[in-house]
Amino acid sequence: MSPTRTEPEQEATRPLREDIRFLGGILGDTIRDHEGEELFDLIERVRVEAFRVRREEVDRSAVADMLDGVPVETALPLIRAFSYFVLLANLAEDLQRDRRRAVHVGAGEPPQDSSLAATYAKLDAAGLDGGVVAELLTDALVSPVITAHPTETRRRTVFDVQAQITDLMRVRQHYSRDEPEYAESARAIRREILQLWRTALIRLARLRIQDEIAVGLRYYDLTLYDVIPAINAEVRAALRSRWPEAELLARPILRPGSWIGGDRDGNPYVTADVVRTAATQAAGYAFDRYLRDLVDLEKTLSLSARLVPVTDAVARLAEAGYPDPAVFADEPYRRAAHGIRARLSATAVRALGDLPEHGLPGDAAPYPDPQAVLDDLDAIDASLRAGGDALLADDRLAALRHAVETFGFHLQGLDMRQNSEVHEQVVAELLAWAGVHADYASLAEDERVALLAGELRTRRPLLGPNAHLSELAEKELGVLRAGKHVIDTFGAAAVPNYIISMCTSVSDMLEAALLLKEAGILDPGDADSGAVSPVGIVPLFETIEDLGAGAATLAAALDVPVYRDLVAAAGMRQEVMLGYSDSNKDGGYLAANWALYRAELDLVEVARKSGIRLRLFHGRGGTVGRGGGRSYDAILAQPAGAVRGSLRLTEQGEVIAAKYAEQRAAHRNLESLIAGTLESTLLDVEGLGEDAEPAYELLDELAARARAAYRALVHETPGFVQYFRESTPVAEVGDLNIGSRPASRKPTNSVADLRAIPWVMAWSQARVMLPGWYGTGTALGDWIGGDPERLARLTDLYRRWPFFRTVLSNMAQVMAKSDLDIAARYAGLVDDPELREKIFGMIRAEYDRTVAVYEQITGHPELLSDNPSLAESIHNRFPYLEPLNQLQVDLLRRLRGGDDSELVKRGILLTMNGLATALRNSG
Repeated sequence: MSPTRTEPEQEATRPLREDIRFLGGILGDTIRDHEGEELFDLIERVRVEAFRVRREEVDRSAVADMLDGVPVETALPLIRAFSYFVLLANLAEDLQRDRRRAVHVGAGEPPQDSSLAATYAKLDAAGLDGGVVAELLTDALVSPVITAHPTETRRRTVFDVQAQITDLMRVRQHYSRDEPEYAESARAIRREILQLWRTALIRLARLRIQDEIAVGLRYYDLTLYDVIPAINAEVRAALRSRWPEAELLARPILRPGSWIGGDRDGNPYVTADVVRTAATQAAGYAFDRYLRDLVDLEKTLSLSARLVPVTDAVARLAEAGYPDPAVFADEPYRRAAHGIRARLSATAVRALGDLPEHGLPGDAAPYPDPQAVLDDLDAIDASLRAGGDALLADDRLAALRHAVETFGFHLQGLDMRQNSEVHEQVVAELLAWAGVHADYASLAEDERVALLAGELRTRRPLLGPNAHLSELAEKELGVLRAGKHVIDTFGAAAVPNYIISMCTSVSDMLEAALLLKEAGILDPGDADSGAVSPVGIVPLFETIEDLGAGAATLAAALDVPVYRDLVAAAGMRQEVMLGYSDSNKDGGYLAANWALYRAELDLVEVARKSGIRLRLFHGRGGTVGRGGGRSYDAILAQPAGAVRGSLRLTEQGEVIAAKYAEQRAAHRNLESLIAGTLESTLLDVEGLGEDAEPAYELLDELAARARAAYRALVHETPGFVQYFRESTPVAEVGDLNIGSRPASRKPTNSVADLRAIPWVMAWSQARVMLPGWYGTGTALGDWIGGDPERLARLTDLYRRWPFFRTVLSNMAQVMAKSDLDIAARYAGLVDDPELREKIFGMIRAEYDRTVAVYEQITGHPELLSDNPSLAESIHNRFPYLEPLNQLQVDLLRRLRGGDDSELVKRGILLTMNGLATALRNSG
């Protein structure tokens, strides 16, 4: 159902509609000019009918009938056209959001939630004690971690052209129609759209991991290098101005991370060379930017010693800056900056083996660490301020100081990750080779723990120089030794964590520790000192069962003295990662979300009892089915005590581009992460009070009901996997060339072994979105059972409890993007009519139940009543999905009917690309 829009709402969205018409018109002109009138007329007729379908003026079969039997040679440009219409509509929406924000600010309205300005106002109103704030923000960290998990379907070239059009549209807004610049901007936009139309949408070859490394680093050039240090400086200044005695944020709060090149769980292409490449290229970027900034400083810090005083520290730096005292003899700041550049160049050569573009050759002494660079930059800063030139200190020098403090020599922390099954195999091989135990796999858990703990207490390595190992063991140890090289070269912050996927036991954690020891990273200590490791051991609890047992696993690990020593050496800091994808695939949406919440509650209690500082790392994907949704809301929906100043979360695929490809978007999204972290840490945001335990018990019951309903379909209905494979393009997802990792962990027909991304993406393409809602309606509806008091209870929780409100709100967003009438056409691809009717009937019935109970609980008449911007987005974009879905179904039917021509396969991939672009969070 289309959302009802009032007259003021329609007026507010008029600029958006004008932008969509303008861009769509240019695209139409381009298609007519280059593809001919006949194709343009067909595209236009389909477009008009698709909008009539949205307005419910005609049945959707109108579009299907127009496209029925279209030759594949005609289908391909049709698909490209509607894919680009969607892309341009997305672009127009982003511009509209900026306009709305400017209107709010211009009207003098209070700052909006998720902004730091709004958060500061809340903190001021709370009257917090500085000592309490200092304790809660000890070692504060907000770390978005970019991963190579692939869901971004756009090619880099397409992405670049889209960014260029966005910039031109912004320029165009500043001119009136009668100014020549207005017409020129239109011509420039026309050129870019022509390039877009002439550019292939999909890649011919799968991305290599080296490509993924380069793409990840590209976001630093686009936004992160400039935006992150600026936010760090702003937040530190704002908090210290409120609590000056607390000396808050000794380290920058926002410190980015990456998995690209270090995550080898299921990715055979991550090798020792890849680890070194990922770390070296990141460091190389940091050094190059620092040196480039120092060149600018040398140009601008032209202050003369005849006009300004300098401190002794700057005088010494100036004296060492140029070997020839006559060069810039009376410009000490310029000489000092030159000397810093010379030393940093030598540092780069030592670390990278090569001189960066803006480096200085010579024999200057390298810096031992980033702090030494900061000391010299701080000396220049202090001298400028002492001389009354703080305005100069606050410009490029301040930006460079904040950048070096934030990024060090490493730019971003590269996490390493591997599956616990691999660790077990390698450890067993090492122990057998060393003669410690011939059959480690046969040992009971307590025997494994005792053996591993003993090995972690000795400095003796398991392997000698002549050891002969399997290819797997050699590769794993090679990766870890590469990690040791990275730490030695760029500092401990370069590889902060080792993550254990599918962690189920204490031995899983100790196996990783033993491998770190064998690589020379973990030092077992001696009689006078305990074990220490610069790399933190991070268990990743993923399935619902493992989430439920996670706190007990952690508590048991902390009871092992050698592991406790490692945590103590890290300042009693222990990180735990929580997986959203596998828990959702295992138990469904509501059960997975509640399992994560319960796991956090239990982990917080373990932290309280054991005296550790818990840091949670959230493995979130782009879609709600993989933990997606607004980050600010998700942070506030955490249980009390789960954040405590620290938060890490993964960012991936199309979400990275949406959040971090443009300066304003990057600033807005990063500050929302910090805003949520500060509020969740310093304020009572849960809002349940004494009602907490009853609310938890109620969700225990609801989650159990939801899991049972979900499993009844996904894991217990005969033929479900067949239905899934035949009614969705899951088999084709692996051909989309959107990442280096295989689509499945192993060759299998099991849902359990399928990676979460193709599982979610396939349901999204078919417009079912099943991972984001199925089972919730049955759980809520059956519990209410027609009892008005029970309904009132859930309504009260929805209004008071951020967790429950966010769960239902995110579910509503997913369901609004679903379309069960379109999904029915995909169901028609299933050969067995009885299987088709049974399973699709279950899906449709559950969808109807879920919508009804959502509207009952929330009181909203429509799914997106509380999210008008998304409602408007769907109103504008989704007519373009109609032909893409209809054509995808037709091409899948042709392929499965035996037409495996290259054009049919390419057409399917093009529809997948267009639909992923339209849905904006596909995997």
